[in-house]
Amino acid sequence: MAKSVVGIDIGGETIRGVEVANPNKPEPVIQRVAEVPLPVGATKRGEVLEPNTIAASLKELWRVGRFRSRDVVLGMGNQRVLSRDLTVPKAPLAQIRESLPFQVQDMLPVPVVDAILDFYPVSESVGPEGPVVHGLLIAAIKDAVLANVRAVQLAGLNPVGVDLIPFALTRVYLPEARFPGTHALAEVGANTTTVVIATDGVPQFVRIVPTGGDDLTGALAVALDIPVEQAEAVKRWIGLGARAQTPDDLRAASTVRDLSNELLTSLRNTVNYFVSTRPDAAVTSIVLAGGGAQLPGFPEALQSQTGIPVHIGDAFSNAATTRSIRREDLADRGLAVAVAWGLATGSSAA
Repeated sequence: MAKSVVGIDIGGETIRGVEVANPNKPEPVIQRVAEVPLPVGATKRGEVLEPNTIAASLKELWRVGRFRSRDVVLGMGNQRVLSRDLTVPKAPLAQIRESLPFQVQDMLPVPVVDAILDFYPVSESVGPEGPVVHGLLIAAIKDAVLANVRAVQLAGLNPVGVDLIPFALTRVYLPEARFPGTHALAEVGANTTTVVIATDGVPQFVRIVPTGGDDLTGALAVALDIPVEQAEAVKRWIGLGARAQTPDDLRAASTVRDLSNELLTSLRNTVNYFVSTRPDAAVTSIVLAGGGAQLPGFPEALQSQTGIPVHIGDAFSNAATTRSIRREDLADRGLAVAVAWGLATGSSAA
């Protein structure tokens, strides 16, 4: 493994990169952070549509960020990635992975030959027919992964790993040292909401909800008959209603509450499902992340819905940095670059 590696998060509007020194050591060090905007239409929900355009943006990212390493770790985590619970007979991990195509076809929405499969072991037990391994099946649409890899290669970079974004987020938001026991992470992004439930820092359960902050903004614009840009400003200021003062404010807040209820219900049902299938693993807190989590009143509403303590996460709480990285800059940009940071820190296992 190289002495430094760059985690790359390809979003809908920007590409973000975080270069980390000694990623396979107990305390990786953030060296450089940068982001650049993307041309409209170059990606869709994290999937590269125009590899050459993305390659040009990556070259610009390297220029702006002055990244020195050309080794990169990519993240996958949109709706073209599936995660499911899977229990298999105990065997070496390599053997389990080799057997996946013969075991999971009925669980996939596409033919096995069109998917990249992986297995993430979580725990072991003894079943009726002998020892078994419980874990997570990870399946990604092959074309989506290869398009992202191709864009990186066209930029002259070396992809050393492709990681699941929910795992990357868990590493930086729910490390065992700060979150012993079982906790849930809800990362509310622009287009999707990622839910991970981890015990002692180890992911046990992953779900990607096909709703995010942009969906709420679009629905609010339609409901209030205002431009999307104005709806975004209204959403960020009014939220679920604590700041509402005028009749128009109250109407907007009522609409935001109605539109947010579907996501809140999905999050509550996701946590309840996990608890119902694992009665011995009570979720002790929910950590919120992502831009959508900043919606005024959303944390309080989620806590009310679930009855579980909710607080905003900090991906950089214990991060080591070089002198050129200002802590206040990380605080300001933490939500935006958390995925790239998590991808880089997990590169030793990629």
